[in-house]
Amino acid sequence: MSPGAEVRSSDASTPPATTAARKPRFALFVATAGGLGYLPKAPGTWGSLAGLLLAVAPLWAVFAINLVSDVHVNLTTTIDPVLLVHVLVAIATAGIGIWAATRAAQFWQQKDPQRVVIDEVSGQHLTLLLGLAIPVWWKPTQTVSYDYMLGFVSFHSVLSWKYLLLGFILFRLFDIWKPFPARQAESLPGGWGIMTDDWVAGIYAGIGLWIARAAGL
Repeated sequence: MSPGAEVRSSDASTPPATTAARKPRFALFVATAGGLGYLPKAPGTWGSLAGLLLAVAPLWAVFAINLVSDVHVNLTTTIDPVLLVHVLVAIATAGIGIWAATRAAQFWQQKDPQRVVIDEVSGQHLTLLLGLAIPVWWKPTQTVSYDYMLGFVSFHSVLSWKYLLLGFILFRLFDIWKPFPARQAESLPGGWGIMTDDWVAGIYAGIGLWIARAAGL
């Protein structure tokens, strides 16, 4: 074997010196929901709790805008600013979640790493968005205000502790159960497979939450 061949063989088996520098730190930060995915016990549950916080955040965003700027968000207009924020948050979380989950799966060389919990964050938020934003048509609407400090997802959808708790329980149930087509969605490539099954669970849980509202909860 020639000396040159020995060098090429060694290079092929040795990772490049820049491997550590290529670690997708921001993607891992997003994929693990700010590091929650590294917690040793039930990282998916922690991801779901982060999804609850994400659902509460838009109220505080609107409140902060009104407090610190000259732009006043009027909650009595025909355009629902809080619901609009929730929809944008759901789309943004889904999009960046697909990207981050794909990068994390490639970096850890696993199809669905347990440390990736952005899918639970997105699915949990989707549960509350669908379960509370869809109106119960035959019931009178109730205009909400900043007095509801846990937040709301629309003018007429209060984000009470009962809905937070029930939405959390329902999402965790469907996320573990994985009814059709959640389990089948896991076969999708990259981040799509990681995220989509939680969206399916979120849709089921959102329907359950809406039924609970319709029943008088």
